[in-house]
Amino acid sequence: MKKTILVTGGAGFIGSNFVRHIYNTYPDYRIIVLDALTYAGHVENLPVDINEETDGRLIFWYGNVTNAELVDTLVSQADAVVHFAAETHVTRSIYDNLLFFETDVIGTQTIANAVLKYRDRIQRFIHISTSEVYGTAYKTLMDEDHPLMPMSPYAAAKAGADRLVYSYWTTYEIPAVIIRPFNNYGTHQHLEKAVPRFITSCILGEPIRLHGDGSAARDYIHAEDTCSAIDLILHADGKLVNGEVFNVASAVDRSMLSVAKDIVGMMGADESLITFVGDRPGQVFRHTGDIAKIERVFGWKPKVSWEDGLKRTIEWYTEQQKWWEKQLWMRAVPIITRSGKKELH
Repeated sequence: MKKTILVTGGAGFIGSNFVRHIYNTYPDYRIIVLDALTYAGHVENLPVDINEETDGRLIFWYGNVTNAELVDTLVSQADAVVHFAAETHVTRSIYDNLLFFETDVIGTQTIANAVLKYRDRIQRFIHISTSEVYGTAYKTLMDEDHPLMPMSPYAAAKAGADRLVYSYWTTYEIPAVIIRPFNNYGTHQHLEKAVPRFITSCILGEPIRLHGDGSAARDYIHAEDTCSAIDLILHADGKLVNGEVFNVASAVDRSMLSVAKDIVGMMGADESLITFVGDRPGQVFRHTGDIAKIERVFGWKPKVSWEDGLKRTIEWYTEQQKWWEKQLWMRAVPIITRSGKKELH
């Protein structure tokens, strides 16, 4: 095999999209997937059945990124590491925050220590951060120098991991790159996230819950575009990317009310399904990504339009009810608001 890529969290949403991308694009690469198979990870998301012979091209390890001995063993076999593994749901972090800091911060430290140990063979360490580390945008487009003002326990944990990786670059010069994707959508995404939650609500004829008045805005990018950006950075000259941070976004923000209306319209559902609940604590008002840096360095721009990406995503969830129906009970998370009221978000 030409290269061995270790992908942590490779059975989750963006991670599995990336594994499928690499598997289908580079037939001479070997992929090692490490995943703890929490509620959001499924081996069915992988491009092959792990019980079948794959000619050694894809190897799956069930395990946690905080397991230093296991991580050491797997990193020692890799040429590059792409680190997706994390707890990612903002609302869930409000009532279960310890798990987020354990996985997102300690897990990232464990990976970074292993990369440091084997830096003579690791050519690239890509840490998948998130736009949530920025908090609410204080200018029209959020570039990579936007202050980090995390507004939820999830965002704070990811900000800690983000800066931890940067500190390992400045201290030890490991070949680390930080990617900050904005809101991803596409196939194989857990129903706790807005787009699949809205789609499945339409399929089932159930209420679509929006926070506040629905004016909070997000920058949505299809997971395929995120994977193409990671691919470019994975194979780039180290002089262009090591120690750098790159936004991956569409540079367009959409209110969550408009997202709900687009989905309702495409699916021919009734807008009366759209309902409103209280604002989520730690709510980010607006995210809009500045992609000038990644465009300047690589000429990268997203290729999947919102309309086409949403259409394909709706088709997938419509056809894959057997995949998502077991997640229905996790679409809503009970939280206590600032006023002390218990609400489903």
